[in-house]
Amino acid sequence: MITITEKENQILETIKKFNKQYDNGVPMKTLQEDLDIYEHNLHDLLSDLTKKKLINYSYSTKIIKLKNITEEINIVETKEDILNLELNKRELNVLQLIKDTVNEDKKISRYILEGKLLYGQDKISNFQMYHILLSLELKGIIKKIKGKDGEYYQLLQ
Repeated sequence: MITITEKENQILETIKKFNKQYDNGVPMKTLQEDLDIYEHNLHDLLSDLTKKKLINYSYSTKIIKLKNITEEINIVETKEDILNLELNKRELNVLQLIKDTVNEDKKISRYILEGKLLYGQDKISNFQMYHILLSLELKGIIKKIKGKDGEYYQLLQ
């Protein structure tokens, strides 16, 4: 699932509208005039849609090409909503990793967990890891505990 803002959706729908008229891609100027938006704002939104792999856009040519979209698109109001949604997805991924790794006492070494998060499949940054683990603690899903041989996280669910 791809999550976009309402403004990005408005741009995407306008690109779809003009896509049939332009075989080689929709000119940026056409979008700008139709949407009545400043070029730098449009550029930022088009760059975001490119990062989300919904369009191909190059500022040098100022041509936008629509990609074949097979994934479901989720529309939210703001970028902050997107960040919250992505954090929730990451939290779920981390929770699944914890469930797969805990011992029979539902404990996992803090260092093993942090190593799996930092160097594992997702390669989460220190900052992201800290926020995800803190969020899981505040939600009462995990708890940091001290053992005889080090620090652990205990799964409370």
